[in-house]
Amino acid sequence: MSNEVHVIMDEAAIRRALTRIAHEILERNKGIENCVLIGIKTRGEFLAKRLADKILEIEGTPVPWGAIDVTAYRDDQKKGDPQASQDVNQELNALQIQEKKVILFDDVLYTGRTIRAAMDALMDCGRPQMIQLAVLADRGHRELPIRPDYIGKNVPTSKQEQIEVALSETDGKDEVTIFQNREEK
Repeated sequence: MSNEVHVIMDEAAIRRALTRIAHEILERNKGIENCVLIGIKTRGEFLAKRLADKILEIEGTPVPWGAIDVTAYRDDQKKGDPQASQDVNQELNALQIQEKKVILFDDVLYTGRTIRAAMDALMDCGRPQMIQLAVLADRGHRELPIRPDYIGKNVPTSKQEQIEVALSETDGKDEVTIFQNREEK
């Protein structure tokens, strides 16, 4: 059996979604003062950078941005390496998130567990004024009470479907695809 793959966002759709999200962030926060963008590695990092570039283009003012690797905070990973969480903390501390409006960016929101891990990492580094969530694609099926503030595209899926985000920085192209996951029991 072959997997049927459908492109649900091409390069232009991703660009439009990021432009819309940038405008929504600016409107909700009345500009970018006291804001910082943090992307969840890997693709969230590149989306946060693109968003920072878009906000600079719109406002003419740079917004601080950075990335975090939440692997050490995930509940589905073996606990152990305390150095990994210290490395995350050092990177976040450099951004000075204390009392800032943190806009956390991830590529796909599914169960919410990655976002929970990211919030744990943020809280270990200080107390943000608030945390807002931006995602390129929201596919539903939450296991935790997490809701995005900014959504590029809502994509209702079944649990057998998968969404993949490809970005030029890592994959050589920009597109979001959906396909049936054939790895059944």
